[in-house]
Amino acid sequence: MAERGRRTVRDLRRGNRARVLQRLYFDGPLSRQELGPATGLSSGSISNVVSELVGEGALEEAGVVDSDGGRPRTLLRVTPGCGLLIGIDIGETRVRVELFDLSLTELARTEHLLAQHGYDVERVVAHVRTGVAEVLRDADADATSLLGIGIGVPGIIEQGGSDGAIVHGQTIGWTAVPFEKLLRDAVELPPEVPLFIDNGAKTLGQAEMWFGGGRGAREAAVALIGSGVGACVVHGATADEEARSSALEWGHTTVRIRGRRCRCGSLGCLEAYAGAEALRERWQEAGGPLPADADDETALAALLAAAFPGPDGPGPDPVALSLLDDTAEYLGAAVADLINLFRPERILLGGWAGLLLGPHLLPEVRRYAEEYALRHAAARTTIELGRLGPDAVTVGAATLPLADFLARGGSKPRATVRAPVRRS
Repeated sequence: MAERGRRTVRDLRRGNRARVLQRLYFDGPLSRQELGPATGLSSGSISNVVSELVGEGALEEAGVVDSDGGRPRTLLRVTPGCGLLIGIDIGETRVRVELFDLSLTELARTEHLLAQHGYDVERVVAHVRTGVAEVLRDADADATSLLGIGIGVPGIIEQGGSDGAIVHGQTIGWTAVPFEKLLRDAVELPPEVPLFIDNGAKTLGQAEMWFGGGRGAREAAVALIGSGVGACVVHGATADEEARSSALEWGHTTVRIRGRRCRCGSLGCLEAYAGAEALRERWQEAGGPLPADADDETALAALLAAAFPGPDGPGPDPVALSLLDDTAEYLGAAVADLINLFRPERILLGGWAGLLLGPHLLPEVRRYAEEYALRHAAARTTIELGRLGPDAVTVGAATLPLADFLARGGSKPRATVRAPVRRS
């Protein structure tokens, strides 16, 4: 019973620290007096927790404000420099690595190009190893300051085994890849620095919910449209609300019976019509003027330029316009599935290709979604573009170790913990 009591007291203390840190992170700076009602903690608990966190360097003063007839109140905030975070996006065309402070201000970045749809595991691991070393060097930072590294990857992630995160990426040719173990063996890091590996659409979703177009929503679906297509559904807006998110293989829902063959091997998947790789192939098949070796980004830019030329251009290409209208209908029908299945308050279209297509296709995507969705469900859902830009997956990846740091009440990782417990 005594041992159980000691665990309970320790957990209570850590929970109090987490509540203070989370509230200051998302709503700060705040005074000690404001923290009480914001966290539900007593003034004595606030005083003890704040003293601890200031002493450890996790909190700092951020100015003073006048009070009504009393002494000025000191504002507190989470110290941006008390730890570093790395976010990594294993994308379709490149491996992007970014170093952030705790405020998610970018300190350094590097990108390593991948061959078109080339997902050789050893090459990706090498790019991660080199990228981590580069951003730490460029920012003159010490790896011991890292609170963790978050990585967004395509596919289904299996957590919790002896080798850490296992990646099942059927569309990229990864079968049960022990990605966490490979990275741990290859990347030069202190043993206490944890790795957090999750689906790229989930990292995008968390970033948009915390800082972008999903902020304030209770439920949102966030789509990642690049060369491939994915999505996640997020319930709960901030880390202290026990947010739950699920990665969806949305790109492999069927939008056309016996349709085009998808790179997953099935027929008629959304990805086979709306992904940038499929748009490149469809544009080429329709006679679009593209070099045979054009990559997805070049092809999508050319397709949009043909369909929507500037005022001095030759006029819209009817084939390009028709292809994109078909794409809008496929996307709208698939968005309607999200509405009918999950009834989210918001649906956000993101990813580099989604952000390029969105300004041109969003009105039609909305129209088709309304046609295919149930009226009552569609009436309470808004469909918008993501707000964080093409780097959102990287930012979202960095929120994985950030969320862990906040949930642990600001305690630093310990060398004895090799593979921290993480929600899938």
